[in-house]
Amino acid sequence: MTVPPDFVAVLPLVAAVLAATAVLLVDLALPGRRTAVLLTALVALAVVALAVIAIGGEERVAFGGAYTVDALTTFLQILFVAIIALTVMFGPDYLVPRGLPVAEFAIVLIFAMTGAMLLAASTDLLLLFLGLELMVLPGYLLAAFHKSDGYSTEGAIKYFLLGSFSSAIFLFGLAFVWGLTGSTRVSDVAAVLSTFAAGQGTLSPGLAMGLAFMTTGVAFKIAAVPFHYWTPDAYQGSPTPVTGYLSVGPKIGAFALILRLFVEAMGPLRADWLPVVIVLAAATMTLGNLVALTQNNVKRMLAYSSIAHTGYMLVGLAAWAAGRMEGLEGLLYYGAAYSFMNLGAFAVVAALQKRSGVTSNLDTFAGLGRREPLLGALMVLFLLSLVGIPPTAGFFAKFYVILAAVEAGGALSVLAVIMVLNAAAAAFYYLRVVVYMYMRDPETEQPALRHGRLVWGGLAAATALTILLGIIQGPLLDIVGEAARAIG
Repeated sequence: MTVPPDFVAVLPLVAAVLAATAVLLVDLALPGRRTAVLLTALVALAVVALAVIAIGGEERVAFGGAYTVDALTTFLQILFVAIIALTVMFGPDYLVPRGLPVAEFAIVLIFAMTGAMLLAASTDLLLLFLGLELMVLPGYLLAAFHKSDGYSTEGAIKYFLLGSFSSAIFLFGLAFVWGLTGSTRVSDVAAVLSTFAAGQGTLSPGLAMGLAFMTTGVAFKIAAVPFHYWTPDAYQGSPTPVTGYLSVGPKIGAFALILRLFVEAMGPLRADWLPVVIVLAAATMTLGNLVALTQNNVKRMLAYSSIAHTGYMLVGLAAWAAGRMEGLEGLLYYGAAYSFMNLGAFAVVAALQKRSGVTSNLDTFAGLGRREPLLGALMVLFLLSLVGIPPTAGFFAKFYVILAAVEAGGALSVLAVIMVLNAAAAAFYYLRVVVYMYMRDPETEQPALRHGRLVWGGLAAATALTILLGIIQGPLLDIVGEAARAIG
């Protein structure tokens, strides 16, 4: 029997849905058996990763051009699987002491992953919107996962309301573009916009408004300034493993949407939207860092820091729009490096909060370097990588983005200088945590906690990737280069 080509293309997506179903069935058959649930989730995620690699060996187009498997799709889908696997590993030590269900946590995460995987492969505006909603709706549930905690509920409500507004704005813009171009296919929209870029007609006010609405909706999803207001409360109120996921998963997914929308669909008009991206990047990294400097809560500090990292990634997009393919490669490299170092930092925060009632204030980290030397050393590594100290992955992520901006010249050179100044300012609040860990005594002596093997395994993976992506950049550069060429 011949397998339909369309089904072959979506096989990884089907495998992801079956993975979530498998975890659900195991939990129903073996209630309360967390080990079985977690083992099933991790094995299922490994199977999904193998399916992505197997199908991604050649370019495939399915469903009339609405779904495309290319090098970018494969890279992003593997990254999404890795993010979810690490989050599943970091979650139980935090959730179990608080009586929060582990199985539901893993199931919702995997369903969110299916939306992100769909986003990565979508080359149709309607399918992009569907993937976006499949990714963010589980995020609302996860933000309110600790439903008896008022902060969690408050953050989830803000996240839901502003997220819904931004989705509506994006959909409104999509309707304008659909009506005025006659198609939702990314390639067709790009073809229509190419005629305007070639001077064969003028961009109508309605189409310009549609593109502006879609840009605004996407800016909300990546928490770009001034559309960032939901981020600090949603991050601080969510259970810490959820915060780690929210700071990485939906952000990378939204950038997947940006790549399909700005690079593929709106690429012909890059000269028109480049100034907007430059302003967004400068404002986002600067405000994110300035507010992070004032924070005494590490989760809230990392939330504002994630806003700043959004600005850094936008610099890569701006460099591509200015004519440097290296900008797109730098953006993708940054996305991978940021995912692992930021997840690692949040994993350490979650590990410290294993004892119920422990906050994420700076005082919690006082004396950590002496109380739990290994955990303290890992936190130092992740923070140094977030700062951009060589030879960590964070340094080379910033280096490639800045280099692309400098090579683009003009206004991008100024943007590169702004990025360097922001990275230097960020060192203050990151290294402040290190000072507390090694140079401050705790207010009360607490015995060292015993952390589960899954936590240590996840930390080992995040640590290895943070170091290896800094020491050996070649393999990842080859991968992101191929991914960038697939759409650029």
